[in-house]
Amino acid sequence: MEKTQARIGRRFQGKVAIVTASTQGIGFSIAERLGLEGASVVISSRKQNNVDEAVEKLKGKGIEALGVVCHVSNPQQRKNLIDVTVQKYGKIDVIVSNAAVNPSIDPILLTKESILDKLWEINVKASILLLQDAAPYLKKGSSVIFISSIAGYSPESSMAMYGVTKTALFGLTKALAKEMAPDTRVNAVAPGFVPTHFAEFLTKTESIRTSLEEKTLLNRLGTAEDMAAAAAFLASDDAAYITGEILVVAGGVQSRL
Repeated sequence: MEKTQARIGRRFQGKVAIVTASTQGIGFSIAERLGLEGASVVISSRKQNNVDEAVEKLKGKGIEALGVVCHVSNPQQRKNLIDVTVQKYGKIDVIVSNAAVNPSIDPILLTKESILDKLWEINVKASILLLQDAAPYLKKGSSVIFISSIAGYSPESSMAMYGVTKTALFGLTKALAKEMAPDTRVNAVAPGFVPTHFAEFLTKTESIRTSLEEKTLLNRLGTAEDMAAAAAFLASDDAAYITGEILVVAGGVQSRL
């Protein structure tokens, strides 16, 4: 991140960004990148200890950061995330919806109804409900970023229903880009394989990791920083004429024509 810090600008100076599920992995890296570029960042996750530790890390880098406990499926905690942000900073310029779960590796037709409900609730529905709370505060020039997945284009058998929910985010991106125009731009990042804790079941085995690397044209897995750079671009004024788009960040893994 030191090299990144040396070359980035200050595209988010004076702006306020909320990033959900942001105490580790891709979410934390996005919050860090936005903060290094000048944003006041509001991070969140389910556990107070994780929130506190992440805030301290960000502040240690000179970033203005606020941490709020928020399980995105909890209506009161979602509303509180928005309310606390507005009370503290007076506005919201960027929302990055990153929270997701993948509680099962069962085939779709063998997945329990409770698991289907959880996948839909966390990966799709919560993003909609969070934006319903936030929409009154998103003014002209604001930006929404959904963190989807390359799995949304071609769901892997071990994460098929997860992939389907990520496909739904593509549609949600298109629909909300129309609905929230012209004041708010809505885009999505579709990460490839990134060896975070969330994807550990895929990347901890050397043979599987190697096969995933070989699927890319760049012969490596992605990093959380790769995803953060893409999200920051889409959220910034450098992407002022981009909305309703999905940016695949997957090292050349086949996704679409």
